[in-house]
Amino acid sequence: MVKKILQFLLFLGIGLSIMAWVFSSQNTAYQEQCRLDGTPADQCSLADKLLHDFSTVNLWWILAVLLAFTVSNFFRAWRWQMLLEPMGYRVRFANSLFTILLGYFANLFLPRMGEVVRAGSLARYEKIPMEKVMGTLVIDRLVDFLCLGGVVGLAFLLEGDTLWAFISQRKADGSGGGFFQNSWVQALLILSVLGAVLVYVFRKKLAQIPLFQKIGGLLKGFADGLRSVFKLKNPGLFLFYSVGIWVMFYLQCWLNLKAFPPTADLGMSAALMVFVFGTLGFVIPSPGGMGTFHALCIAGLALYGISGSDGFSYANIAFFAVQIFYNFVAGFLSMWLLPRLNKKG
Repeated sequence: MVKKILQFLLFLGIGLSIMAWVFSSQNTAYQEQCRLDGTPADQCSLADKLLHDFSTVNLWWILAVLLAFTVSNFFRAWRWQMLLEPMGYRVRFANSLFTILLGYFANLFLPRMGEVVRAGSLARYEKIPMEKVMGTLVIDRLVDFLCLGGVVGLAFLLEGDTLWAFISQRKADGSGGGFFQNSWVQALLILSVLGAVLVYVFRKKLAQIPLFQKIGGLLKGFADGLRSVFKLKNPGLFLFYSVGIWVMFYLQCWLNLKAFPPTADLGMSAALMVFVFGTLGFVIPSPGGMGTFHALCIAGLALYGISGSDGFSYANIAFFAVQIFYNFVAGFLSMWLLPRLNKKG
């Protein structure tokens, strides 16, 4: 319990630190712009601007954002049912959906905790071995990763010049060497290879140790979950759900841009680029993408002439609508509904 609290405080601190850095850097730029425009310092508050920008949001577009996110969750729940069915588990749609929502809620407190909460909750209510559920979640995330790769590829195709300009600017700023040139990364790779060789050489002796026997059983159940993707009854429907999830994610970004006047005129291809940047912000571990999402949204919008202060407002509007409002409400609703829906009469 203490470990989880410390982990939560650590990642919350990281998220808040990034958020504070983003706010500080944007506030400095905003103050400089006010100075150039001749605006008095006492009338130049980024916090006041943020509150004003929230009041200009078109709520109908925001409702459309929440609808798109809801549809994506339905697609994800149906897709998860399909992954579990080849193993002989026909789970209830309500359990699939509400455990997904519970996972999103958990991610607000501890990055990547959502997958554990989601798998544990479904395993509990549907009486499925935890390791098999986790196996299907690996497929779930792998397919999402492939879809993200497709989205990035499409962004290159449609907005390649803009993206390459950004990358060139980052290189000109001297952002450092490659990932695999890092000495810590190289050391970790060497240790990983040595560890794999030792496990293979002494595999027969290790198989006699109870701990490794238990790990072997877990890996077998895990593999069963992974193999479920090759036993799907309707691969076409699985592909439809997978693409549908990411189309809805993209629509969330585009609709959020429409909701905020300074970004409302950006086209759909520009929205795709902003979507890529924002999504990468959620890949970096922080509570619900706090700070990282904001920083990358600002960078993405800057490619299209949107000021940092307006980019900061957009990121906060998008973050509040889904991550704070929707996921908090849906998370508490799921915690209340799941025990009642699975109560044995």
